[in-house]
Amino acid sequence: MKVTQFAFVAVSAGLLFAASDAPKRLDAAADVVTEIMAAPDKGIPQDLLDKSECVVIVPGLKKLALGIGGKYGKGFMSCRREGSGWSAPGAVKVEGGSFGFQIGGSETDVILLVMNQGGVKKLLSSKFTVGADASAAAGPVGRTSSAATDAQMHAEILTYSRARGLFAGVSLEGATLRPDEEWNQEMYGKALTNQEIVMGNTAAPPAASRLISLLNKYSSRRG
Repeated sequence: MKVTQFAFVAVSAGLLFAASDAPKRLDAAADVVTEIMAAPDKGIPQDLLDKSECVVIVPGLKKLALGIGGKYGKGFMSCRREGSGWSAPGAVKVEGGSFGFQIGGSETDVILLVMNQGGVKKLLSSKFTVGADASAAAGPVGRTSSAATDAQMHAEILTYSRARGLFAGVSLEGATLRPDEEWNQEMYGKALTNQEIVMGNTAAPPAASRLISLLNKYSSRRG
């Protein structure tokens, strides 16, 4: 019975995010960046954003209550390119995880800051689990990271979640991330890995221009 339920969750989740949704989701990811950075006292500390190597944005992660429940979302990662700002986006899938305490709503925006090259390597793997394969901590919120704990400052990944306007650093323990080859194929017109997209010279598709422009606006670090 559980196998059937898992299969039903997977199929239902896939139907929620058809391939043609990629441009719309890129725009939604840009909205998340805009809204969070518009409230610096309650958003991601600027100094941590400036130190990050990559960012993952998953707008509207779905909570599925189908007997066993589950969580599923699709979003994008972008990493810094030396001297040229943020990279073109690679598509990712997020599944499962405890997601800390529930902050309301059946849809939650999820943001991950990848803070060092160890975290980048995990992010670019075929699949990794937050907290198991990469050290992670709930990220501090505010204008600066002065309230950050030692665990936060040494984590490979800092994790955040937002629902119904409330933004907080929360645990995403157990969530798995993997590349979304179908969306990459749609966005770039050919099969590309996230490694090729974010570490190469791949040009961002027109639908991603607003998201990349916002990331460069709020944290360019081009030097």
